[in-house]
Amino acid sequence: MRIGITSPVVVQLPGASSPWEAEAGIEELGLIARAADRLGFHHLTCSEHVAVPLDVARERGGTYWDPAATLGHLSALTRDIRLVTQVLVLGYHHPLEIAKRYGTLDRISGGRVTLGLGVGTLREEFDLLGAPFEDRGARADDALAALRAALSRRVPRYRGEHYAFEDFVVEPHAVQEHLPLWVGGRTPRSLRRAVALADGWVPFGLAPDRLREMVERAEPPEGFEIVLGPGRPVDPTGDPETTVRALSRLRDAGATVLTASLAARSAEHYREQLEALRDLAATL
Repeated sequence: MRIGITSPVVVQLPGASSPWEAEAGIEELGLIARAADRLGFHHLTCSEHVAVPLDVARERGGTYWDPAATLGHLSALTRDIRLVTQVLVLGYHHPLEIAKRYGTLDRISGGRVTLGLGVGTLREEFDLLGAPFEDRGARADDALAALRAALSRRVPRYRGEHYAFEDFVVEPHAVQEHLPLWVGGRTPRSLRRAVALADGWVPFGLAPDRLREMVERAEPPEGFEIVLGPGRPVDPTGDPETTVRALSRLRDAGATVLTASLAARSAEHYREQLEALRDLAATL
């Protein structure tokens, strides 16, 4: 089971982020990214919201750094750690926009991009951007198929229900021949979408028994990733036993990749937590 981190600072959820993150910036984030890279963690993340309504921000938070700009900067500070969008909302972008923007990032980073993608739920944001909301699931399916046809291709070709293109050059494009796609969601439909059109599934808020049942019914192919998180920040230095239990539960639930959130008092303490988490994970 490989372990990545939910990047601090870039997304600040009420009740989940630590107080120090509110005043932190790219310097602190860069220190943490370099430490995670040096310690051998699998990935770091950055999520997407363009604009969050004030009332929604009280629950979901209003701080969401742009993933392309953020991961582009972090790619220059790191060598091996993967750069994961967790998640981009498919309906906010044309597939070729994603292919160009993150294909460029893949080129810049030396082939370290994984695209975490989602259907999206925030109607107000769809309306603000002029994106269709009601049929977003069908559009997301078509967008995923279009992305798979377009990524890593200089002259991509695709024809689907909602998207079609040919005779356009997309340069630069991804250097990975098969850039990994992970689909976020918690419904059987999201899992079917991931199995049919992507390389992994990033569920949340599911009990382990329910998760195992859904995965068994879906019959994912060999190498399909199940990407899980503990749901709340873990504290490897302050409560190592609880941290090990949390990691073990996720492993036993079928996780092939873990995305951990860490409790911390500062960026320096976060780096200490990373070292402790690395050591605890080695005991599993």
